[in-house]
Formats: sequence, structure tokens, C-alpha cells
Amino acid sequence: MTFDVGITAQWHNLITDAQTENGIQLNENIESYLINTLIYYTQRPEIAARIFAIDYMRALHQQGQTRSMQLRELADQCLLYAGLFPQHAKRHNVKASYYVDIGRSAYSDISNNNHQLSSIFADLSDNFVKLMDTLLAIHDIDDIDSTNYILDPKHALQTWQQTKSQQALRMFQQQVKSSNIVDFNTAQIVSDIKH
Repeated sequence: MTFDVGITAQWHNLITDAQTENGIQLNENIESYLINTLIYYTQRPEIAARIFAIDYMRALHQQGQTRSMQLRELADQCLLYAGLFPQHAKRHNVKASYYVDIGRSAYSDISNNNHQLSSIFADLSDNFVKLMDTLLAIHDIDDIDSTNYILDPKHALQTWQQTKSQQALRMFQQQVKSSNIVDFNTAQIVSDIKH
């Protein structure tokens, strides 16, 4: 798979900036995989909403290369939905962890069944939330209006609680801090997070 050097450089710069601004450090292999995935899927606008859990179960019933390809596509798309389009989960009344759990499991299944690439897919599974955080951080880069968050406080908090996403926690804390109205429950949650 070959990509335009200019597009690759743009995605690389964006991913590097997102990591730098948020203290995330991805290893070179995972970073390259993420950039290639972003390039590949931005050239496929036909990707639409799907029921990932059903697709995951179908992929598990496949064998060999077909199984690995379907699981990889599913995991990649879960990653993109979790990091670039987290509001999709909100609109479809699913937990943020839905995409994370399925994506992690799909990458893990590939690593367990594909000895040639087992280490990269194991890393992708282990670092799924870091990858998601990197994509979430992209939304904050060059955002002049720092009050325009991809996740509202409620969904940022839920995402952090379900996935331990540090980017979601940062979004929650920034929004609560900038808000003039903080209810008792929110104040208690912020207090618990600090300790």
C-alpha cells in the first residue's frame, strides 16, 4: 500500500502534535500503523455506521486470512470511531467503551492467531486507549475556541470511567474548571480524581 508523501507528512505532523500537546508517546510502529490507517480510511468515504458487535461475531466465525482481514478492518474502524467520531456513540446510545472493547478484542484476536504480526497487533490492543487519546487530541489542535469540546462533560467523564482515557479526563476537567456552575456531584468527582 503506497500513499502520497504529502498526505503522509500531514498526518504524521498532526499525530506528532497531538502526542506532544497531550504527553502521549506512541512507539514508531504503532504511530506508523495509525497514520497508514488514517490515510487508508480517509480515502474510503463509503464507510458507514455498522453494528460492530455483530460484525465482530461474524469475523470470529471466519478462518485464516479472511478472519484476520475482517478483524483488522473492524478494529481499525472501532479506533477511528472511538477517537475521531466519539459523538457517534452518544448518538447511537452506546457506551464509549463499546468501540474500545471490540477494537481491543479484535486486535488481540489477530495477535493470537497471526504469528507473523502478533507483536504489532498485541501492541495495538494494549495501546488502544493511547491511540484513541491521540485521535481525540487532534480535535484540540489549532482550536481557537477552547470551549468547543468533542465530548461534553457527561460523556467525557463516562469515557474516562469506562476506558481510563486521559484525554477524556482532561476534557472533563477543563470543562468543569471553565464552568461557573458546578453541582455537588461533579465537585465530588473532581475531588476524587485529584486524590
